[in-house]
Amino acid sequence: MKEFSVPAVVPADPQANTTQLLVDRVAKDPHGVLFALPTPDGGWEDLTTQEFYDQVTALAKGFMAAGINAGDKVGFMCKTTYEWSLVDFGLWFAGAIMVPIYETSSPSQIQYNLEDSGASAIILETAEHFARFDEIAGDVPHVTHVWQMALGDLAKLSQSGGSITDAKLEKRRTTAKGSDMATLIYTSGSTGRPKGCMLTHSNFVELVRNSAIAMKEVVEPGASTLLFITTAHIFARFISILAIHTGTKIGHQADTKQLLPSLGSFKPSFLLAVPRVFEKVYNSAEQKAEAGGKGKIFRAAADTAVEYSKALDSGTVGVGLKIKFALFDRLVYSKLKAAMGGGVKYAVSGSAPLSTRLGHFYRSLGIKILEGYGLTETTAPATENLVTRFKIGTTGPALPGVSIRIADDGEVQVKGVNVFAGYWKNEAATKETFTDDGWFKTGDIGDLDDEGYLTITGRKKEIIITAGGKNVAPNYLEDPIRSNPIVGQVVVAGDQKPFISALITLDPEMIDTWLANNGVKEKLTLEQACEHPLVHAEVQRAIDAANTRVSRAESVRKFTIIPTEFTEASGHLTPKMSIKRAEIMRDFGREVEAMYDNAPETKGLSVSS
Repeated sequence: MKEFSVPAVVPADPQANTTQLLVDRVAKDPHGVLFALPTPDGGWEDLTTQEFYDQVTALAKGFMAAGINAGDKVGFMCKTTYEWSLVDFGLWFAGAIMVPIYETSSPSQIQYNLEDSGASAIILETAEHFARFDEIAGDVPHVTHVWQMALGDLAKLSQSGGSITDAKLEKRRTTAKGSDMATLIYTSGSTGRPKGCMLTHSNFVELVRNSAIAMKEVVEPGASTLLFITTAHIFARFISILAIHTGTKIGHQADTKQLLPSLGSFKPSFLLAVPRVFEKVYNSAEQKAEAGGKGKIFRAAADTAVEYSKALDSGTVGVGLKIKFALFDRLVYSKLKAAMGGGVKYAVSGSAPLSTRLGHFYRSLGIKILEGYGLTETTAPATENLVTRFKIGTTGPALPGVSIRIADDGEVQVKGVNVFAGYWKNEAATKETFTDDGWFKTGDIGDLDDEGYLTITGRKKEIIITAGGKNVAPNYLEDPIRSNPIVGQVVVAGDQKPFISALITLDPEMIDTWLANNGVKEKLTLEQACEHPLVHAEVQRAIDAANTRVSRAESVRKFTIIPTEFTEASGHLTPKMSIKRAEIMRDFGREVEAMYDNAPETKGLSVSS
């Protein structure tokens, strides 16, 4: 059993709660810029730490005046926006506990979160959010306060707390201790009912304080980030809290269609994203170059970037490679980096493995993608590639205060300051997810190298066992196939079947451009594109490339392209864009079975439906 532990670099403070992070920041630098708020003309208006603190305390007093008590749970449904941090800290200052609700949640999902948590109030951003809540309002009579941001209710709350003295607020602010619950987050999960993860104040405080030192180059003075992935997920929420602790300037852009203009005006120093974002940036740039007749130049530049990055790792960069790299830097790399704002030096990536090729490519652009690994149950990161401890293809070493080990069956297990307190009202699930000696069982399969760098190779419950007894980790095949420009999602199947197959969807944002670049000028429907021979050939090429990574028994022998899109709204993706394998297999079982019904293994066979 391999095990690596990194001792905490900050002494633990069991009395501290999350509000102390903001209190300390105000004391250290009250006039430093902490947020940038979007203006109607596309610019940004700075908000200082003192101004944020004043807004937080005013809102907290409003919550208290409205009857929110210490320990009360409050649901919150809102897109990625400044108000997320305002409400988060406002509730903490009032001694309350936020229950995040994804903005895409259905009425039944909203009801479940409110019922199971026992929330006494809910804050909704839009009228559409309220309409969804209103469908189930009669079933959650314990929700006695309903506030709508679109109606200005946050401002009204902030103005209503005049009866609450500073002394009363301070007493409430300091009520919670480190071991008390700070938030109750319901995991989206790929199967079964969501479970409420109880994250404590110490989980946030200790992990943030230790990560700030480990990641000091990323969150150094003057650092800034533009958040665009959902703050309802622990990944972006942790970074938001870390940024407040370190004085990193935060902007928000929930509309991904406006992301590039916002990056250009905000000019962040680091980004937070999932691998799919980095794949799309690369694929879009490649197809744009292809459309402009410069596809060969772009691909040559990409190959050179990868070669250059690998040469850096080997310690020797030849003169010829240096010259070629400098040329492509002027022609290609500088323009791509400018499109991301021009100042990005680092990117923090999580939720799924990033291909090593893209890791090398972006590194040569001057952007180190710091892959990490974690779950809601580990308050986001357990491991993280650091600027000074960086290895492409891994999720990095354990963060300070965290221990990682690999069990005999290959499962990754975690212990440390970041591990949650358990599942809300579910002792059986809590007991099941911890070992007898107190390690959290992640359910992921991985490996630790001799230097303590973690690599995730699969999900324990998702391992496919073919009829021939071969164990196959589906994501090892899916990830490289998904990186193809025209592929939207891929789901490998084959449990108890004679061979491995795959369901494929097309990327609707890329397919038209790709077809035009490959000589198909007429506009095709998604159904027509699924049946086009050029599309079949390109998907087969992607599958052939993925198959080179595995033995024949583990390779994809058949695939079917289905004319649909897996989305969160359709119930097939989680909010962090991971596939819900069980739901997909249930809804598309007929298409999967068709690949096995009386059909020999035939390379390239595709059944579109």
